[in-house]
Amino acid sequence: MTTTATETDSRTGSSTDRGVAKQGSSALTTSQGKTAIADSVVAKIAGMAAREVDGVYKMGGGSARAIGTLRERFPGSSGPSVTSGVTVEVGETQAAIDLEVVVEYGVAIGDLSQGIRRNVIGAVERMTGLQVTEVNIAVGDVHLPDEQDDTPTEEPRPRVR
Repeated sequence: MTTTATETDSRTGSSTDRGVAKQGSSALTTSQGKTAIADSVVAKIAGMAAREVDGVYKMGGGSARAIGTLRERFPGSSGPSVTSGVTVEVGETQAAIDLEVVVEYGVAIGDLSQGIRRNVIGAVERMTGLQVTEVNIAVGDVHLPDEQDDTPTEEPRPRVR
């Protein structure tokens, strides 16, 4: 619930609207202007929030993880993408989020999905003011304890000096 902020002018005694959203409208649209939030911003927030949940091994499907692993091997890369496995659709006041995750073996997928949804919705709504209409989760794989990680364990040796 959003409240209206008013200020009383001490000289005239009248109330003035301070530009805060009125009940039923978005805090992103005020009498002083609009705030637009890019899809990539929501994707980063959702990706980080999903990774915070215990039981999420990695984000992204097989092809996204393979491309990410290749990209990480190039000098100057920024490491794994925060938005790997995250697709969003952002409107003026709402956002819908699709996540693809790899879960750790032994984790109850139903409970994990609820935890991911709760964390992602809380983070996105708190940070952006957007209403999250849905968070769809696709479990693309299960990571077994004895499986090799698909990321390189050591830096490849340079071919030239």
